[in-house]
Amino acid sequence: MAIYIEEETFSKINFTTSPLRGKIFENCIFDQCDFSNTDLSELKFIECEFIACDLSLCKLINTTLRDVIFRDCKMLGLDFENCNEFGISFSFENCILNHSSFYKTKIKKTIFRNCQLHEVDFSECNLTSSTFDNCDFSRAVFAYTKLEKADLRNSINIVLDPENNKIKKAEFSLASLPGLLTKYDIKVDS
Repeated sequence: MAIYIEEETFSKINFTTSPLRGKIFENCIFDQCDFSNTDLSELKFIECEFIACDLSLCKLINTTLRDVIFRDCKMLGLDFENCNEFGISFSFENCILNHSSFYKTKIKKTIFRNCQLHEVDFSECNLTSSTFDNCDFSRAVFAYTKLEKADLRNSINIVLDPENNKIKKAEFSLASLPGLLTKYDIKVDS
């Protein structure tokens, strides 16, 4: 039987030593908590906020993340494709998401603000109408990704093949042009 926890604040807790099992968190705040290498499988986080937490290498098998805000978090190597896809929605601000994967996730209208997205896998992900404000996509993977109406104007190091991704009405800056033409092996002078 699940334990329901509502409107609580957890501050500076090391969850690596006190595992969470069978819990539903709603409207909770996790501030400066350590979840690194923790198994968060089957847990539910609804309208929760994570502030300055380390969630690196967490297991997210069938984890529910609904209307969750991540701020100033370290989130290395997370496999978001393993999350419960029903109602999945979150936003990221000032987060490090390097080596994470959003493979085949449907996360329309997601906001990524001031995030480091090095080597993140967005293959077959639906990012329609998402916003990437001041993000760094160094070596990120886009393959058959839906980026229609996405805003990538203020982001850097975007390399993607327009023929293998859906980018209709997506917004890019002029500085992104070389990354959209990489496959053609041409030089663009500014």
